Amino acid sequence: MDPLLRSELMALLSRDAAVIATRFGLRYRVIEAESPRVKRRYGVCFRDGTIRIRLAHVVTGKPLRYSSLVATLCHELAHLRHFNHGVRFRRFNQHLLEWARQAGIYRPHAEPSPRPSRPPPPLGSRPTPQPAAPRQLTLFG
Repeated sequence: MDPLLRSELMALLSRDAAVIATRFGLRYRVIEAESPRVKRRYGVCFRDGTIRIRLAHVVTGKPLRYSSLVATLCHELAHLRHFNHGVRFRRFNQHLLEWARQAGIYRPHAEPSPRPSRPPPPLGSRPTPQPAAPRQLTLFG
């Protein structure tokens, strides 16, 4: 992966991690890019608060969508509160993703682009309804 792109992705992820962690009172040590040699996971959270996120597809080497990176980030941040994959972890992970979606951080199916400069909404507040995006129809599959 191009070092400049890697640096830009890590800057965006670090910024978004700080916003999410601050909102939920989570503390991490550092957000790092996972080694390209690691093939079996998208992210990992260590007990010392180190979080590593894979930035590129294992086979193609192309950058993963930013929404996938944020989903992995939320998953690993959720481990800071629940260091397992139990029910409370899954609920908290969904809570983080929903808040990140309302804040404009997590945008599934969107291409990477700068987030709006507005501050994230308070937890539990309703975002302004957005018109539904057109959906691509598939003929086979």
